Amino acid sequence: MKQKLRNGTLIEKTDGQEKALSFLYGTALGRIILKPLTAPFISKIAGAFLSTKLSCVLIKPFIKSNNIDMSQFKPVKYNSYNEFFTREICPEARPVDMDKNHFISPADSKLTVIPIADDTFFNIKHTRYNVESLLKNRSLAEEYKGGYVMIFRLCVDDYHRYCYVADGEKGENTFIKGVLHTVNPIANDYYPIYKENSREYTTLETADFGKLTIIEVGALLVGKIVNNHGKARVKRGQEKGYFQFGGSTVVVLVKKDKVTVDSDIMENSLADIETIVRMGEKIGTKK
Repeated sequence: MKQKLRNGTLIEKTDGQEKALSFLYGTALGRIILKPLTAPFISKIAGAFLSTKLSCVLIKPFIKSNNIDMSQFKPVKYNSYNEFFTREICPEARPVDMDKNHFISPADSKLTVIPIADDTFFNIKHTRYNVESLLKNRSLAEEYKGGYVMIFRLCVDDYHRYCYVADGEKGENTFIKGVLHTVNPIANDYYPIYKENSREYTTLETADFGKLTIIEVGALLVGKIVNNHGKARVKRGQEKGYFQFGGSTVVVLVKKDKVTVDSDIMENSLADIETIVRMGEKIGTKK
């Protein structure tokens, strides 16, 4: 997986999570293993275990294997792995750019920006979507033609809380249940399975960037989306919510002629290179 820092440094990184997903979704053996793993009772058991005191044994090995700098996070005693995974960062470690002409990243992540046309498709967690299939809402999807889909991909070692990118009026949350269908786990290697991850979206009416739609995409197995608010008036940089265990993704839809994306991010995206960004960091400007 090719990624670039904002200073232009290219990183050739082997993403263990992506390799595991490719194995599970893309091989016959992986699909055999995947079938029982995605059974609801297995997912519930795994999620319950990660919320117990016993799961604390996983914390130190995870910190070591992923080289996580814990000095950036609030010093608290974790009572479960899930408490650690959703740990809060010190505000000074993620300063939010408060210039209202600047469009900011909602999360620590690997960012790809794609212009939206009639035939635009993109991949999120090994599933191919267009804007309509992601939202399951044709009329809302139509509003974003000519704009951008911004895909913020979080890895397991990223900070898993995310913020609002602008002041505005937030709408109600709409939840879409994930699905997994494997008719024959041995056959059909080229198109291994049909799946969609669970996801939740809301609109955000802003004075600076127009109407945004923000989508959180959860992990297929035990990942869970936790949003803090229903319909509300919200502020730029305010915490919107967090993901429990599992790699996750935030998607932001921007309307046509509202944002000019920073040139390095657009150049990287066109070259199929992700740009490493931090929560609250400028990634574009108001048009």
